[in-house]
Amino acid sequence: MFRITARLVQFGLITIAALAFSQPSHGQALASLPQASAPALKVGEARPLAAWTEFCRRMPAECTIDSTEPAEVALTAKVWQTITLTNRHVNAAVKPVTDQDHWGVADRWDLAEDGYGDCEDYQLLKRKLLAEAGFPRRAMRMTVVIDEKNEGHAVLMVRTDRGDIILDNKTDAVLPWFHTGYVFVKRESQDAVAWVSLGGAISPTVTANR
Repeated sequence: MFRITARLVQFGLITIAALAFSQPSHGQALASLPQASAPALKVGEARPLAAWTEFCRRMPAECTIDSTEPAEVALTAKVWQTITLTNRHVNAAVKPVTDQDHWGVADRWDLAEDGYGDCEDYQLLKRKLLAEAGFPRRAMRMTVVIDEKNEGHAVLMVRTDRGDIILDNKTDAVLPWFHTGYVFVKRESQDAVAWVSLGGAISPTVTANR
């Protein structure tokens, strides 16, 4: 399932692929997995952010839905290890900068390939790295939340057989969605190039957090 890629080497993440092949003891591995929990339920359709629409125009492969892929990941010890390492290492590798300072616009979604970005750029890079390591892209959904500052923020939701877990540039901890303290607004659909509502709040127009 997992492959060592040039991009992992480029971002200093070779340990992610290496550790994915390691064999921790069964008891030790299971102890670190999150408990099974209910997923975040969609409550209808939602309007995508303009910056996401523009990102998909520039990089359509990052938004394409393959309905033959699994809609969730089986959260084994190796999968959990790879997810947590990816979150930690991308958080360390990318330097925070606002889109206004970086691109001269209020909101732009990108892959942080120059080593700089804001919240959504961290998560898009994490998804790309995990997809290159063999994870089904369909199970990894960009998600908009309202954070502790009552501001728009983007996280990566990985949908698993143990519930939805969140990768976030604000913390190295990978948490079940309901333990983040965020209000969940909407996420990318798993069935179309579109978004679905999670019913939490009125949607922000940008995700401008670092």
